[in-house]
Amino acid sequence: MQTSRTAAVDLYWIPLGAGGHSVRFNGRVFEAIEAARQHRERCDLYHAALIVELDGDRYTIEIAPSPNADEASRGVVAMGAVGSRYAGWLRLFRYEVRCLRGGSIPDLGEAVGPPRRLTSDPHVARRLLDLAPTVPTPVWGRDELDAGEMWNSNSVIAWLIATAGLPTDLLRPPPGGRAPGWFAGLEVARRSGAYERERAA
Repeated sequence: MQTSRTAAVDLYWIPLGAGGHSVRFNGRVFEAIEAARQHRERCDLYHAALIVELDGDRYTIEIAPSPNADEASRGVVAMGAVGSRYAGWLRLFRYEVRCLRGGSIPDLGEAVGPPRRLTSDPHVARRLLDLAPTVPTPVWGRDELDAGEMWNSNSVIAWLIATAGLPTDLLRPPPGGRAPGWFAGLEVARRSGAYERERAA
């Protein structure tokens, strides 16, 4: 079976809370507390999203609350608890990782700047899509994996990019911005890579 020679993996930086006032307000409160605690200026907060094009199809990869049991229609490939593992049995306290063919990201129009093209290699794009169901799903908003910061949507995107073998050193949110959770994803991916190399040795 012949596959397409063209592909694309694009990273978008979307302001936290775009299209949702409560999320934006809570994010500002969180950043104000963190900035005061770390004795630094406040930053704009961003969350990351991926769009993958492969074999003529377009896939959106994002993390969102779980509204109902119809996971298949949303392309849900993994789920985790929010705030507390014990509360995760309630749908209200669950998040889901979505990898949806033909999907759309509601607040994509709010993304700052053009997308960052991470690769045009179809093999890497396929590997990233195949990795989506294997992403770690620790408790959202906690540092359950001792990665140095809380796990969230940025952690998932960073983990996917790094685990797929794409460089991450130059990936940063727009100037004056911050992406909480990003480095947690990179750290967990680094550990996983070391573990796999040790097994192969």
